[in-house]
Amino acid sequence: MSLKSLGAKIFAKIVFNRIQKWATNPVETQQKVFEKLISEAKNTVLGKDHDFENITSFEDFAAKVPIRDYEELKPYVERVVSGEENILWPGKPLYFAKTSGTTSGAKYIPLTKESMPHHIEAARNAILCYIKETGKADFVDGKMIFLQGSPEMQEKNGIKVGRLSGIVAHYVPAYLQKNRLPSWETNCIEDWETKVDAIVEETKNENMSVISGIPSWVQMYFERLQKSSGKKVGDLFKNFNLFIYGGVNFEPYRAKFENLIGRKVDSIELFPASEGFFAFQDSQKEKGMLLLLNSGIFYEFVEATTFFDKNPKRLTIGEVEIGVNYVMIISTNAGLWAYNLGDTVQFTSTKPYRVIVSGRIKHFISAFGEHVIGKEVEEAMNKAISKFNFSITEFTVAPQITPSEENLPYHEWLVEFDNSPENLQKIAEFLDLEMQQQNSYYFDLIEGKVLQPLKITSLKKDSFQEFMKSEGKLGGQNKVPRLSNDRKIAVALIQIQPQN
Repeated sequence: MSLKSLGAKIFAKIVFNRIQKWATNPVETQQKVFEKLISEAKNTVLGKDHDFENITSFEDFAAKVPIRDYEELKPYVERVVSGEENILWPGKPLYFAKTSGTTSGAKYIPLTKESMPHHIEAARNAILCYIKETGKADFVDGKMIFLQGSPEMQEKNGIKVGRLSGIVAHYVPAYLQKNRLPSWETNCIEDWETKVDAIVEETKNENMSVISGIPSWVQMYFERLQKSSGKKVGDLFKNFNLFIYGGVNFEPYRAKFENLIGRKVDSIELFPASEGFFAFQDSQKEKGMLLLLNSGIFYEFVEATTFFDKNPKRLTIGEVEIGVNYVMIISTNAGLWAYNLGDTVQFTSTKPYRVIVSGRIKHFISAFGEHVIGKEVEEAMNKAISKFNFSITEFTVAPQITPSEENLPYHEWLVEFDNSPENLQKIAEFLDLEMQQQNSYYFDLIEGKVLQPLKITSLKKDSFQEFMKSEGKLGGQNKVPRLSNDRKIAVALIQIQPQN
């Protein structure tokens, strides 16, 4: 055992014990975070506009501060972007994480000197919890790769602007720098396909032990590694035993990954976003990710089924229940207040509080009142993959409201298989039954002959890559929505298929 891995084990135990202190006192921990946030921001423009001076309880806060998404918070953000101080948080932010918005182009998410350390600490602590639980630490001696956006930044009124993953690249600890790949020059390549090819060349002869990134883009890296070397990834990287990912559910990709690697590897799931680092998988044995209650973020939760009501009930951490689909609302030390992140979560445990990401409040199918969410289609697909022993590259689901020849409408599953199975109809029937079992609304619509059973459309190889490239969203932190309530993505995917 090297000194580095021994040191990692000792540090892992210290950090684990610190986590236990706040994780076993969740309500008290969140109350302290809440009070500190209100106190720090009471003299900001938003704090004065919403009478933070007289907020003494969560009930006061909920009465004075409405839930907002980015569009509704934008007037304040624009003042920060223009260079004004003390608008959402004292002073100016250190950075803006620039992300693509859905309705108004670019979004500028502030990162402050108070919030930035938590992004770094959370990623580190996820690895340390893994070391503490498993006792495995030898990987710290190998090379690590983090597939991410370019670290190059621009400047806007004295504030640096970049992608979150690129900003984080500037904070890699010194003790990891010599282990870290790719090189700075390669990381700065903007074109994703060119970048992946360069990463393959830089890494294929290295002792890679940890690989991290969004599964769909890591899969592209693995495929090109295999093509370049003629070897399985696990044979090429004999000490590769830990995959760290976030952004999407890994389960639909797992079979494909195991085939590309040639064996199983441990994995750690993260829940990061530009708005904050919310959770990480703290155990290989338990389902869900530990919600980070002591990281400068105060959480509220609204049941997804009531979210669009006029005055939905806003719950704090001590009021949530296991298995309920909640929209997660955050207030942070980066200056976001009662902010609708857009993600929905479900709690898998309350001792400690662990969550899974169940979908997006705007990513659902309810064209007929079925309220289908991402978690449901992913669970159905995972079971089908297990039962019929196939693997996929990617999939998405959309409603077909106006089918031809006066047939009943249906849900269309657009799937890019690695090798298209012969028994597509049986897989479709299985998926449909799984959806009926999970979703009573969907069951009623099928039983009532409002919908016909779902249909699978098999897509050619690289369809999703072509689609993302056409949207200017190839690589980085971009993800394909798992489902949509309209047919924009479905139509675009179908249009790039070979014409009969």
